[in-house]
Amino acid sequence: MSEKKPEDKSGDLSEQEVVRREKMRNLAEAGVDLFPHKIAVTHSIQEIVSAYSESSGEDLEAAGVHVVIPGRIVSIRKMGRAMFFHIKDSETKLQAYLRADKIGQGKYELFSSIDIGDMVAVEGDLFKTRTGELTILAQDWTFLAKCLHPLPEKWHGLQDVELRFRKRHLDLIVNPDTARIFRLRSRIIAGIREYFNGRGYIEVETPMMHAIPGGALAKPFQTFHNALGMELFLRIAPELYLKRLTVGGMNKVYEINRNFRNEGISTEHNPEFTMLEFYEAYADYNDMMEMTEELIHDLAVELLGTDQLTYGEHTISLKRPWKRIKFMEALSEYSGLAPSRFDNRDSIIELAVTLAGEGAAPTYGKALDVIFDKHVKPHLVQPTFVMNPPKEISPLAKASPDNPDEAQRFELMVAGMEIANAFSELSDPDEQRKRFEQQAEARKKGDEESHVIDEDYINVLEYGLPPTGGEGVGIDRLVMLFADRKSIREVILFPLLRPKT
Repeated sequence: MSEKKPEDKSGDLSEQEVVRREKMRNLAEAGVDLFPHKIAVTHSIQEIVSAYSESSGEDLEAAGVHVVIPGRIVSIRKMGRAMFFHIKDSETKLQAYLRADKIGQGKYELFSSIDIGDMVAVEGDLFKTRTGELTILAQDWTFLAKCLHPLPEKWHGLQDVELRFRKRHLDLIVNPDTARIFRLRSRIIAGIREYFNGRGYIEVETPMMHAIPGGALAKPFQTFHNALGMELFLRIAPELYLKRLTVGGMNKVYEINRNFRNEGISTEHNPEFTMLEFYEAYADYNDMMEMTEELIHDLAVELLGTDQLTYGEHTISLKRPWKRIKFMEALSEYSGLAPSRFDNRDSIIELAVTLAGEGAAPTYGKALDVIFDKHVKPHLVQPTFVMNPPKEISPLAKASPDNPDEAQRFELMVAGMEIANAFSELSDPDEQRKRFEQQAEARKKGDEESHVIDEDYINVLEYGLPPTGGEGVGIDRLVMLFADRKSIREVILFPLLRPKT
């Protein structure tokens, strides 16, 4: 046992915090190791509850199940010379029964220095109480960690939304739903990997620092590499590097990647986010649609047990096939604008500027995109592939054979959010140079989200990119759908927040 005593930091502490520190000193004076290095654990709480919650008391007694289980104390109920308390892991709690005559008077009295929030390991045999609750009859307990701050009141949990995001550790302790969200997120990512690995894809890693930002229309974060003396950009997308691999003969590749975009923060946007990107040679955007339907539908059935999602007030059906509609048809159907209005380009640009502000839509194509975001997206609740948007807002996609002003591209919309974006990848190096030059001109006019000319990528295309379908899927938004959460910050463990002053 350690003789180390905790530091006295009683200034500016609440009364409860002062008492908790005094209890920690009592434990130290009793010879308790306040910061143990290791504990021999036999089971987790989740394992025990899953395995034995349905067992009868007679079966448990006959089996003689002896356990050593760690957990955080979330309730204590004293009854004379005995007490009940609950310990929990991230999702599940388990009751323990402590008796002075079973554990020894000294160890029993020492438990009075334990508070709700402290972590202990309990050793003993499983039994069922008269009310049928699975319980450990404690033969010993071991101190693991002191919680020096009182936890939020148990009936209401941690309700302050911003505090939950700033103190995610506390959110996970007191709000079981939070832990379930992030376990679901982990299972979604594991399911994505299983899907692509099973189809012969190779998982790869591409650079997160780029000399030229590309692969998406977005404003990058800038940094500087001191040793090389060069400006770099945090990646806004891995697309151009993944297509280099396809040129090199890696015909099926995917990456689960972190991207960074210097954009506003909203319920659907965090500056740092997670994307799935995948590319398959000898495929096109129609193949990407089929795979996207299959992937998301099958994930829902496997992880949630249904292809019907509840999202806020909506019931979303993932039953295949999903709706397909052309971009201009969706504008005509949902925007409320007369079809003839779209023939007046100046009027459309003026409307977009009114909707999004000066400089937001310097071109007709971007104006259409602004109107789509404002007036069409909210109507697309059920899964919908919006196909063939203007080519000028799709500089990395092939033009449609049916209409050279349109791109072979789709966006998947669900619950009014863009979930995925896919192309038949542009493989003509001369056409790609022309598109980059058009983007560079737009950039000179103040459009910071336009591409710059990437000579190295054009050179890569000159070695021959086969017909290729590529797609990006927003994992954070997919988790929002599966977990029925309206804010992206609910599904990112540590969302970016302004520092508190």
